[in-house]
Amino acid sequence: MNAISMNMVTLLYLVASICFIQALKGLSSPASARTGNAFGMAGMAIAALTTVALIVKLQSLMATGSFGFGLVLLGTVVGGGIGAVAARKVEMTKMPELVAAMHSLIGLAAVCIAVAAVSEPWAFRIAEQGQPLPFGNRIELFIGTFVGAVTFSGSVIAFGKLSGKYKFRLFQGAPVRFPGQHMVNLGIAVAIVALGLVFCFDAGTAPAWTPFIAMAALAFLLGVLIIIPIGGADMPVVVSMLNSYSGWAAAGIGFSLNNAMLIIAGSLVGSSGAILSYIMCKAMNRSFFNVILGGFGGEAGATAAGEQAQRPVKSGSADDATFIMSNAESVIIVPGYGLAVARAQHALKELVEKLTHKGVAVRYAIHPVAGRMPGHMNVLLAEAEVPYDQVFEMEDINAEFGQTDVVLVLGANDVVNPAAKDPKSPIAGMPILEAYKAKSVIVNKRSMASGYAGLDNDLFYQPNTMMVFGDAKKVIEEMVKAVD
Repeated sequence: MNAISMNMVTLLYLVASICFIQALKGLSSPASARTGNAFGMAGMAIAALTTVALIVKLQSLMATGSFGFGLVLLGTVVGGGIGAVAARKVEMTKMPELVAAMHSLIGLAAVCIAVAAVSEPWAFRIAEQGQPLPFGNRIELFIGTFVGAVTFSGSVIAFGKLSGKYKFRLFQGAPVRFPGQHMVNLGIAVAIVALGLVFCFDAGTAPAWTPFIAMAALAFLLGVLIIIPIGGADMPVVVSMLNSYSGWAAAGIGFSLNNAMLIIAGSLVGSSGAILSYIMCKAMNRSFFNVILGGFGGEAGATAAGEQAQRPVKSGSADDATFIMSNAESVIIVPGYGLAVARAQHALKELVEKLTHKGVAVRYAIHPVAGRMPGHMNVLLAEAEVPYDQVFEMEDINAEFGQTDVVLVLGANDVVNPAAKDPKSPIAGMPILEAYKAKSVIVNKRSMASGYAGLDNDLFYQPNTMMVFGDAKKVIEEMVKAVD
């Protein structure tokens, strides 16, 4: 390939990288999220078309025919078609599963590329035909394969846990633990490193398939073992963590292929995912390593279940809740996963519009880990076209609860649980939305069931709290009708 063509490829990859950076910047705020998505799609289109053009050019120079291009075209059409159908049909409550599934495909792609590069390094211009893989490339392929395999199998388990519809034990939301689990994980990790070193230091012209395959198989197993002990309470962190892993897997393979686009895009995804994981852990008062080493709340959940029957609650109807909110000056709404399950965001917007028309000041309070993935509630409200200036993050609105007349909690649980203020609680120190400080609290839930942490919620039993039981959409629709 001549210098001008390579310069053009490099330039287009640079433009695509800038688009990805602008996409991340845009996605940092709901107000600019649409622009960020547009930049991301443009960047991906540029990167994909440039890669296809590069493949066509290389095939013309090598006189290998059009078979490779046909495979690329087939993969693009099939994969793009599946993605388009999935994106159009996916429900908001299923979005976390879709994200986990995408992460798994990225990890598997990294492993497949590594296998192909080890098998035929000359085809990737890594080494001349008949020559051994350079040592540096073997290290990169080892890291890319290891991270990619862990990402794939870990994402598959996360997908099963998030979906909640599979009876297979490993896919159930409750943590799966066994004696000596951490030592087993440590032993597997040591074995992976040892096999990776054998692969890296093998200078033979023939690929060292035995240590490579054994290392990849153990990495797939490790991905399963590090996710199964994590309970539902920590799934938002797991999703962002796997997002980071998928990025590092892509970046590792990018170094082996000398592909600047893969390196830059993978690094952006990896670093942003790592930062998001840190933010999630901070919002849950959790150590990242503690999340990886196991779930929490199992024993507390069993205790709470026994307490619920002995603690009285005050319940009311949708009409009662409407009367209280209609006569308030200020209302804060705390959306949770129950709102997403009921798909009640559009009815909620209608209720807020009616309350606002009556002179009630209404705002939304979003906890960083509300729902089943980071930003779940923001996307939910954006889908209903809720004005961005009505939506506030936890740190911006927590000080306002004490001066608020009514807080309406819709399907949220752990993120408003005052038990976090108890040093002996399993969620002690977890930052929460301080809804309990409001003059009146209305909680809509289908039942008194505990949240992901498995803890009973002290907020439900406060004298200023009224429970309204039922499906969120039906309850909110009744409220809409009851507003004068």
